[in-house]
Amino acid sequence: MASRKNKAVRGTVVRQRSIPWMLISGVTVVAVFAAVIFGYVFTRWSAQESVRQAQAEAEKASAAFKPSPQNPDPSKTIPGITVAQYAAQQHVTSKQRVAYDHMPPFGGPHDGVWADCTGVVYPEPVRTENMVHSLEHGAVWIAYNPNRVDEAGLDRLKARVAGKPYTMMSPFPGMDSPISLQSWGHQLKVDNANDQRIDQFITALRVNNNGVYPEIGGSCQAYPGAFDTNNPPKFDPTPPGPDAVTMDGRGATAASGAMGQ
Repeated sequence: MASRKNKAVRGTVVRQRSIPWMLISGVTVVAVFAAVIFGYVFTRWSAQESVRQAQAEAEKASAAFKPSPQNPDPSKTIPGITVAQYAAQQHVTSKQRVAYDHMPPFGGPHDGVWADCTGVVYPEPVRTENMVHSLEHGAVWIAYNPNRVDEAGLDRLKARVAGKPYTMMSPFPGMDSPISLQSWGHQLKVDNANDQRIDQFITALRVNNNGVYPEIGGSCQAYPGAFDTNNPPKFDPTPPGPDAVTMDGRGATAASGAMGQ
């Protein structure tokens, strides 16, 4: 009888000393993973909050560049800006290329369909001829060289574009500067996403109705059935061929005003 009791006691002791190591290991792994995820999310949130604050301050600082009847084009005083005159409403077909005089272009013949410029941040390069049409409607296009702008710089640029009417942003491979801003007849190239001239450019030229862009009242909403914002026409990095439309419109085959404005 005593032997049976001793065995029972020993069994109880063994069961009490058994530790569920696999369960503990699993819980530990989950806890560590959750901590890593939380840390990443918190870090990103903090970074985004800093970007938003910096953007709000930059917009306030650029208020002096808001156009007025007395000063219809304040952008002309921005150091480094390029200004040119281009004829409007010279439309090409979706199959035609234009031999632009600048890269990225900021005026000249363009596709009869405009790119959606309702604060869209395009993750991939978009066909140049469509982007130029949006400039004709008063939009500002921020192009960047994906090999020369880091994640922090992209966040800073996106804060100026995402959800903001008459603004769009896209990568432009092979560009000779990290960042280039375009509005109709105006261009500014900068090296850093924190450059205050970016906000001055946007303030001065986005929907500047003082005769700065040709088609006042032109829409930035994608034309129904003509431009797919989620799958836009692709950028062609190759040089235009000998049949390309020239800057004076020679060779264009699309009717002027093909898509309305």
